[in-house]
Amino acid sequence: MRIMGLDYGSVTVGVAISDELLLTAQGIETIRRKKENQLRQTFQRIEELVKEYGVEKIVLGYPKNMNNTIGERAQKSEEFAEDLKRRTGLPVELWDERLTTVAAHRVLDQGAVGLGKKMQVVDKLAAVLILQGYLDYLANKAAMDAARAAGAQNGE
Repeated sequence: MRIMGLDYGSVTVGVAISDELLLTAQGIETIRRKKENQLRQTFQRIEELVKEYGVEKIVLGYPKNMNNTIGERAQKSEEFAEDLKRRTGLPVELWDERLTTVAAHRVLDQGAVGLGKKMQVVDKLAAVLILQGYLDYLANKAAMDAARAAGAQNGE
């Protein structure tokens, strides 16, 4: 099983894919479009990547406001998630992505990446951070569930 992570922006979509063990996220590409509402080719490319990598679930960055409210970008992400579900037939989970693009910029700044190269890879790196956060959550949840089950068996 593989999971796809997406960082959905106004004219780009960063794409990351998990390994089959769901341990790590790797950046695949950044899908670009000329206008925000022109999504046909974006969906087509996502569908191609889903098939190529055997993706069974999509995690979509959910850009909530810092005060936890839902703004315009988050609403657009909700709409994009519904369209993804219809187009791919896969479950799509919204994942809080607050500050992932900021973190991606910091990582690239620390690596002394030039502005031109940074603009080419920042969305892909943001998708990696979104997906890796989700994978880490799954691993931690599994560990906690196993610990609870072991405690229950021991009468704790």
